[in-house]
Amino acid sequence: MNAVPGSRDKVFWTTVILYGAALAGLVFVLKYIEYRYLLRELRVEVYISLVAVLFTALGIWMGSRSLAKRNNSAGPGLQPVPSRPPEAGQGIGSQEGAWRGLGISARELEVLGLIAQGRSNQEIADQLFISLPTVKSHSSNLFAKLDVRRRTEAVHKAKSLGIIP
Repeated sequence: MNAVPGSRDKVFWTTVILYGAALAGLVFVLKYIEYRYLLRELRVEVYISLVAVLFTALGIWMGSRSLAKRNNSAGPGLQPVPSRPPEAGQGIGSQEGAWRGLGISARELEVLGLIAQGRSNQEIADQLFISLPTVKSHSSNLFAKLDVRRRTEAVHKAKSLGIIP
C-alpha cells in the first residue's frame, strides 16, 4: 500500500469530526422539535433510540461505501484470490490431491497464492480481512508443511508440486 504518511489519521479525525457534528446537529433538531411543537410528552428513551437507529444506518452506509472502495482499489494487475479453493483444473489448487495430501488448509492455500503474487504479510492480512499474526501463523504452517524456510522456497516448491500455477 502506497499511502501518504498520516493520511489514515486525517481520515480518522475527519470521520470523528463529521460524526460529532452530525450528532450535535441531530440533538439540536430534536430539542428544537421538542420545544417548538407537540413532542413534549415523549420519554428520553425514544430520542436515544432514534439517535441510535440513525447512527447505525449511517455506520452501515459508510462501512459499505468504504468496503466497496477498498475492494475496487486492489491495484493494477492484481487478481482477487478465491474465497475457497477452486475446482480441479481452475488455477490455484488445480491438483487438489497435492495440497490436500500435504495437509494444507484452504486458507493457507489462499495465503500461499498471495505470497506467490509477491504480497507482503500486511497486504495479505488486509485483503483476506485477517490479522497480521494470523498471516504469520499461516505462513509458518505452510513453511513446515512444505519443508522450506523462506517465502521464495515455498513458492518454488508449491509450483514444482503443482499446488499453484
